[in-house]
Formats: sequence, structure tokens, C-alpha cells
Amino acid sequence: MLESLIKPKADLVTVTEDSSLADALAIFKTTSFRAIPILDETGTLFRGVIYKMHIYQHQADQGDLNFPVTSLMRNMTKFIENNSTFFEAFFSLQDLPFISIVDENHHFLGILTHSMMTSMLADSWQTIEGRYTLTLLTDSERGSLEKVAKYISRYSTIASAITLNPNNNLRTQRLIITLPNTVDRPTLSKIIKLLSRKGFHLESLEDLQKKSYLSH
Repeated sequence: MLESLIKPKADLVTVTEDSSLADALAIFKTTSFRAIPILDETGTLFRGVIYKMHIYQHQADQGDLNFPVTSLMRNMTKFIENNSTFFEAFFSLQDLPFISIVDENHHFLGILTHSMMTSMLADSWQTIEGRYTLTLLTDSERGSLEKVAKYISRYSTIASAITLNPNNNLRTQRLIITLPNTVDRPTLSKIIKLLSRKGFHLESLEDLQKKSYLSH
């Protein structure tokens, strides 16, 4: 799955470990990049990442820009292999503008950016083909997701479903259900009434076509 999300090496600007800070700074000044991958002298193996902010700080401290980029190199161990799972990629990327992708021989293949991951998640939640998103508050009773799916299936299919527990509290677990754009208001009303009767509290409702949001 990661292969379809990777921005390949051929489409990237990189520097090699023998490049100077001045070389990297020249790139930063003409682009909007926050960071650039550093490869070995052959341009094959991943070494680390150079950040714009670190070069500017170095310059402000009267540092020598003829130093190699490796003098300010970061993220030497922040990479994943191209056969990594989605969850490995997601959690590795958390606080980074991008995560570098390598093969089993540590050859640099490309990067996975935050924006790519966000777009993929948006697509998986069906924000384009979906119509209504219901956020349901549950008590984390076993089988809650299966029960909700069963009740909704009486009237509609489900475009996507996700469970969230932001407070790590069983009493605040949420089910976020997106219904397809074939669902009209009368059908939506029937679904909400049925879920309410079955003990699922509708915390919020969003109309994805009208971009409206209602809290309950």
C-alpha cells in the first residue's frame, strides 16, 4: 500500500553527505522545503535529513556554512522500509514533515509526507462520496460496532467507519460512521431514531455536502 503514497526519489531534491551547509541553504532559499534528505556520496544510501531551521540557527550563531550537511544532520534512524505496514508508517510520521523510505539494503527510495498521509486518510473516510458523518458516543460495550452496522444496514450501507477513544476512557469511546451520498434526510432520520432507541447517543452530525456541523 505504501508504494502508491511514496513520492519517489526521482521527483525529489536531495543532497549528498559531502554537500555543504551553503549548498543546502541555497536550495532552501529557492523552495518551500522545511527539510531535505541526505544521501551518501553515491546518491544511493539514506544517511539522514537536514532541516532549514537548523541551518538558519547555525548561521545566526556565526557558524561556518562550509561545514558539511552531516554536521547538522538529524533523523538518521527515522526511516521505514517500503514493506512496512500502514500503522508503522503512520506512527513513524507523527512529528515529522516526512518519513524517508528505504529498501532492505538501505537504498533511498523516496519519502512519505504528512500531506500524502492526510489525503489518504481523507479518502478512506469517504469525504467525497459520503454524505453524512455521525459521531456516536458508546459505553464500549462489546460488539458496539457490529450492532451499529447491523442497525444501519436496515436502511443503508456504510461508506466508512472508525473508532476513536481520545481520552483512553471506555465511557467516551466514539464510533464515527460515514453514510453514502445515496442517503436522504428521511432515511437519515430513521437511522438516527433507531440508533437512539438502541442506546447510541448521537454526539454530532455533519453534512459533508453542505459542510454543516450539528452538535447534540
